[in-house]
Amino acid sequence: MSELVQYDAEHCFHPFSNYHNLNTKGSRIIEKAEGIYIYDENGHEILDAMSGLWCVNLGYSCQPLIDAATEQLGKLPYYNLFFQTSHPPAAKLAKLLSEVTPDGMNHVFFTGSGSECNDTVIRMVRYYWTNLGKNNKKTIIARKNAYHGSTIAGASLGGMEYMHKQTGCVIPDIVHIDQPYAFGECEGDDIEAFGLERARQLEEKILELGEDNVAAFIAEPIQGAGGVIIPPESYWPEIQRICDKYEILLIADEVICGFGRTGEWFASETYNIRPDLLCMAKGITSGYLPLGGVMVRDNIAEVLNAADSEFAHGFTYSGHPAACAVAIANIEEMKARNIIPKLKESIVPYFADKWKELEQHPLVAEARSKGMVGAIEIVRDKTSGERYDKNLEVGMQCREHCIENGLIMRAVGDTMIVSPPLIITKDEIDLLVERAKLALDKTLTNL
Repeated sequence: MSELVQYDAEHCFHPFSNYHNLNTKGSRIIEKAEGIYIYDENGHEILDAMSGLWCVNLGYSCQPLIDAATEQLGKLPYYNLFFQTSHPPAAKLAKLLSEVTPDGMNHVFFTGSGSECNDTVIRMVRYYWTNLGKNNKKTIIARKNAYHGSTIAGASLGGMEYMHKQTGCVIPDIVHIDQPYAFGECEGDDIEAFGLERARQLEEKILELGEDNVAAFIAEPIQGAGGVIIPPESYWPEIQRICDKYEILLIADEVICGFGRTGEWFASETYNIRPDLLCMAKGITSGYLPLGGVMVRDNIAEVLNAADSEFAHGFTYSGHPAACAVAIANIEEMKARNIIPKLKESIVPYFADKWKELEQHPLVAEARSKGMVGAIEIVRDKTSGERYDKNLEVGMQCREHCIENGLIMRAVGDTMIVSPPLIITKDEIDLLVERAKLALDKTLTNL
């Protein structure tokens, strides 16, 4: 065990970790990174097919982003947006975001993370309805197995029961409906009918609770941490119809999907969603500095601007100047490199084709993708979809083989997921799939 691994084990608590198991094994120390590769302290090169945590869209060591942070830290390293003040990076970024986000979204509330975005939307939604004299509209409907952060508010919106059990509470007036997970939960062959059924659970829940009591519906366009759950094409149009019919605000959590991940600037464009509020983080700075924001549709902003009371909410690092400067550089670099057109015309179709090849493997029942996210379902029997015994932790076995082969691929149960940097080339996609196949081969041999 190296000195750094020992320090880590003795002093550092990690997110979402079993500390006994982690400290027995020892952490992997990542020392440097470049392009789409990370390197551990032993010099082992690993293709990072998860973009860190869904965020390093422009890859590592992107000099314009580094320069933007360095310049801003030398000029104004910090100031806040409280006390009726602002600063150039926040003002410029707010304007720039109004240009790249969906039409009709021209206002932003800055946060420090995606979790803070989702804390913010709870407050903002209820504040909005209160200012319209509809105080009873408090309930927010979310989805099972959704992930909206790990604060108490974010975890409450999220639908991961093990997180609810661990915290021992869920914020009042938050309820959940089923997810549109076709592979795991559709009992027939009609995927589009399944999508409609899952979407119409929203309408059923609104009618059960009473339209006058429901404030909003929140969802990820594609569920990321839940296992890259890509909804059937029938799903989102029906969700939009229901929200419009019942005067329910639609919140798109685009913390993962935003800034090119689906081949458009935002997945709301991919699925033709018209969100009232849009949460973003991660790819806004390519992960170089922490930053998030909630975009607000114009008609919602009008109500907030007209309110005669204070919106008593905010964070010390809302609109941090260095983070905003990096976000500006990130967006400008994406435009300069024509990232979105290249994805749509070339990289996304190529990735989809190569990723689909993994279905030929004896362990893989489905290989699905949308834009630059992908998932494979590992099963014992490809015909029936029967899974392996959970105690075997097949997904984690596969993950370990991936790392040995120089690949980061995340395990969600026995679903393996990827979200590679948007700068990935066709040759690198070939390498990603080659290393994934090798890890699957080794996993099968073990089993």
